[in-house]
Amino acid sequence: MAALRWLTPRRRSATARSVLAGEASAEAARKSAEAAEAPQDSGSGTAEPEFPVHGDDRAAAFFDLDNTVMQGAAIFHFGRGLYKRKFFETRDLARFAWQQAWFRLAGFEDPEHMQDARDSALSIVKGHRVSELETIGEEIYDEYMAERIWPGTRALAQAHLDAGQKVWLVTAAPVEIAQVIARRLGLTGALGTVAESIGGVYTGKLVGEPLHGPAKAEAVRALAAAEALDLSRCAAYSDSHNDIPMLSLVGHPYAINPDSKLRKHARELEWRLRDYRTGRKAAKVGIPAAAGVGAVAGGTAAAIALHRRRR
Repeated sequence: MAALRWLTPRRRSATARSVLAGEASAEAARKSAEAAEAPQDSGSGTAEPEFPVHGDDRAAAFFDLDNTVMQGAAIFHFGRGLYKRKFFETRDLARFAWQQAWFRLAGFEDPEHMQDARDSALSIVKGHRVSELETIGEEIYDEYMAERIWPGTRALAQAHLDAGQKVWLVTAAPVEIAQVIARRLGLTGALGTVAESIGGVYTGKLVGEPLHGPAKAEAVRALAAAEALDLSRCAAYSDSHNDIPMLSLVGHPYAINPDSKLRKHARELEWRLRDYRTGRKAAKVGIPAAAGVGAVAGGTAAAIALHRRRR
């Protein structure tokens, strides 16, 4: 913590929470990936032969989820699925519907809207078992999320897998939901917001803070250190200017379906841009069926243990 001494108490607290959230998410992701690890299929060709580099096991790819891999926000689709299963009342659904409509129209993340959505989700799942939400997450993916995956971004992720590299989702969505999506897409695993659970039951609290903004960068940094990755050889993909800290960590940053602030920043730094919302700059790589290899739920317990050790 020596590097944090110059900060004011308030800034120190916020930075410490970001570090805690990042490390907790990285620990959860690694435990999840280890439980599901299996050989990946190798592909022979992509539209970008120079990148990703085949056989570079010190490189990996990190993908934001909302509006980068999937249209809309995962937390909102999750809320729709919970409403269908009578987890909450109609008035709460109206709030989720408004938040999702705003997100889709605005095209970028607003911290206030996202925080409200997370608070709603935490209050809804409080008292429910982690295993119950994991099972429901599988069903919700089929009902609301599968058809919203951007084919172009999915192809980019597959190119990294075909090159023999690991691919991680990095999202503010609950880690259990993120891991379901990663597994269904055949990715290695997921870094996500870790909700506290005791005895397999959600308490309605978070470990650290939501995995958003600087916390994402901390999670990627922690995972890279644990996996012996060279960040200068890694890639990151996002649509939001909130993820500039994460994108700035890697040697190959991509702006995918970027908001106006990220688009401007990416152009200034000559980062690569891809926009799949209008079909522009579509990836020319194939989209093989998901290999079915990747993360499984269950990382929360490891993250909670890490949190308790740091107290």
